[in-house]
Amino acid sequence: MKNGFLAVALALTGLVVTAVAQPAMAEGKMHYLAIHVDENDPVKMNIALNNAKFATKYYREKGEDVKIEIVAHGPGLHMLREDTSPVKTRIAAMSLEQDNLAFSACGNTMKAMNKKEGKEVQLISEATQVTSGVVRLMELQEEGWIYVRP
Repeated sequence: MKNGFLAVALALTGLVVTAVAQPAMAEGKMHYLAIHVDENDPVKMNIALNNAKFATKYYREKGEDVKIEIVAHGPGLHMLREDTSPVKTRIAAMSLEQDNLAFSACGNTMKAMNKKEGKEVQLISEATQVTSGVVRLMELQEEGWIYVRP
């Protein structure tokens, strides 16, 4: 009787461990990464792009995928400006190679730059304007995205 009970208990334990471990090992798991750029620094911008490139490579080699959104605001908005981006050629190339990238530009920063410069700031074609960069980062984190700031 004791041996029968022990066998059932061990079998159930194995089922519980298997059930808990399955989601972590599931093929095709989706990951979410939000990258924050708030400095007009080409080194930081390239680090952000490297983070996106290597995260994509890592997860795709595991048979998983990752959605990545790079959010730029404040001085970091220069990353996504048509006239001042030091990385626009690299962004264009990466966007062709990686379909998992999105670039969000802070609308509040754009308004401030428009006013200061007396002209409308133009974004690179890969960028989408959001109302607020900080709010966008908050929304992504509330949805479970992992936050990284190079």
